Amino acid sequence: MEILNKLKNLDAYPKANEDFYNRTLSGGLITIVSSIAILLLLISEIRLYLYSDTETKLTVDTSRGERLLVSFDVTFPSLACSLLSLDAMDISGERHYDILHDIVKKRLDQSGKVIDSRQGDIGAPQIERPLQKHGGRLDHNETYCGSCYGAEGSDDHCCNTCEEVREAYRKKGWVITNMDLIDQCKREGFFQKIQEEQGEGCNIHGFVDVKKVAGNIHLSPGKSFHHSSFAFLDLFALQGEYNISHKINKLSFGKEFPGVINPLDGAHWIQERSSGMYQYFIKVVPTIYTDLRGRKIYSNQFSVTEHFREGTFYPRPPPGVIFIYDFSPIKVNFTEENTSLLHFLTSICAVLGGVFTVAGIIDAFVFHSHRAIKKKIQLGKHG
Repeated sequence: MEILNKLKNLDAYPKANEDFYNRTLSGGLITIVSSIAILLLLISEIRLYLYSDTETKLTVDTSRGERLLVSFDVTFPSLACSLLSLDAMDISGERHYDILHDIVKKRLDQSGKVIDSRQGDIGAPQIERPLQKHGGRLDHNETYCGSCYGAEGSDDHCCNTCEEVREAYRKKGWVITNMDLIDQCKREGFFQKIQEEQGEGCNIHGFVDVKKVAGNIHLSPGKSFHHSSFAFLDLFALQGEYNISHKINKLSFGKEFPGVINPLDGAHWIQERSSGMYQYFIKVVPTIYTDLRGRKIYSNQFSVTEHFREGTFYPRPPPGVIFIYDFSPIKVNFTEENTSLLHFLTSICAVLGGVFTVAGIIDAFVFHSHRAIKKKIQLGKHG
């Protein structure tokens, strides 16, 4: 009995309780820091669980004969809409000149405000009755057949528009010295439009349907013509200096998908030297984006390099902006994936257990270090 009473009087248990339940400043700070860490890690895990992750995979692109839409929105602050034309061509032989379909032009004043907006070309009303090939004005019952002003290819060749007259001259290799004398151009208000829009800018936007092969898209002053398998601009566009300063508001190949970055969106260039051709060399990478529901978006990404060809060198390049694109043989597949519930719960347990374990180790280290130092100080004083 005496032995038991002596054991009860021992202070081993109180000392153990003191070791485990002693409240210290360092322990409080470690608890606060651990709570903040747990909160931040929990928020991070919850976000990873709620929001999907994207897996990337590269494959060889074996698709053939597909088409895609090239969407664009380009602003020329110093080039009138009456001069601006759009052409597209590719290595398969498909060529489209002076495209007006699905294209909208906006006339801009010097401050960039919209003056007029119309689909296709911005024209002027016709005046007078057309001049016939025989020299008289079109009668009520006559069929119109305009003169080509000596550039007729045959006896029954008619030129009923200003463009047809200029193309006939181009095929002959001739130059029209005074287009104001051409009845067709005069009636269509060709020079009237240019004079009215002098000093204006132009915003052109829309889309072009092209084949999935290498090609190029031109935005240039003047009308384009096709002769001997070559495309070239009317000499009217080459006789003057044109400011092709521009801003690309948007350029994309195919549909938009989450996370896509179009490197030319917002790009701008200011012409400080003589007129020339500004070239964008674009490498297009086919892309398939698959969301969580299994829906696929067939689109493209691209990279780009730029180059300016000055018009002072021979052969003189026609003025304008040209997008030269080619397709990569590698296809990128993006697939959205969600974290499973089991993985989420495992991560939560790992966060809680890990933080508590690390905090306990740090707290024990700090507490025992502090107590050891305190004992040494006390022994030093007694000594």
